[in-house]
Amino acid sequence: MKLYGKLLKTDGPPIVILVRLFVGTIFISEGLQKFLYTMELGAGRFAKIGIPYPNVMAPFVGVVEVTCGALLLLGLFTRLAAVPLIITMLVAIISTKIPILLGYGFWGFRLGAVPSYGFWSMAHEMRTDWALLLGSTFLLIIGAGKWSVDACLASKKGA
Repeated sequence: MKLYGKLLKTDGPPIVILVRLFVGTIFISEGLQKFLYTMELGAGRFAKIGIPYPNVMAPFVGVVEVTCGALLLLGLFTRLAAVPLIITMLVAIISTKIPILLGYGFWGFRLGAVPSYGFWSMAHEMRTDWALLLGSTFLLIIGAGKWSVDACLASKKGA
């Protein structure tokens, strides 16, 4: 089977659409907010936490989140779209949640202001990041499911 076929192949049940809806809509929303609220959630926030080149990275991440989130909603190139979203969530956890765990900044990432620091504070703050990371990983492994553009394209290719 060629790479194209492997990317589209999905044995997931139709219910996978719920994971796609959950993950896709949140990424689209968060990506758009990086443009709508640049100081609070976009370049301003990226600068505050120590992300290099915040004026470039925030719009780049916003475009990735909106584009890949839309691909997940459609179930189009789902596995391919999941990869940059997994990377995005890993960077978010490393840059914002690990400093909360440690109680100080590291690797140039600054500690954000939260009511407390340590494991439980980090666990609370990263609940959405963790859910999106696991949801994206699930979609990378399982694929888009039977109710998706990927499934339609795969069936046409096989027919």
